[in-house]
Amino acid sequence: MSEPNPSPSGEEDDVKRKFREALERKQAHARAGASHESGGGKNQHAHGPAANKRTFRRKSG
Repeated sequence: MSEPNPSPSGEEDDVKRKFREALERKQAHARAGASHESGGGKNQHAHGPAANKRTFRRKSG
């Protein structure tokens, strides 16, 4: 009784191997995609150029 049953250990190894293979496939798929590093960030001028900034004046009258 000091030795565990060999079949559950073998099944656990098989399950771990399957998960590891699935993880490797997932990581390889992620590495194969475009990395978007050179694509630039968000819109740099979201609110228009600063030169055309509106000025607000009070209404006269």
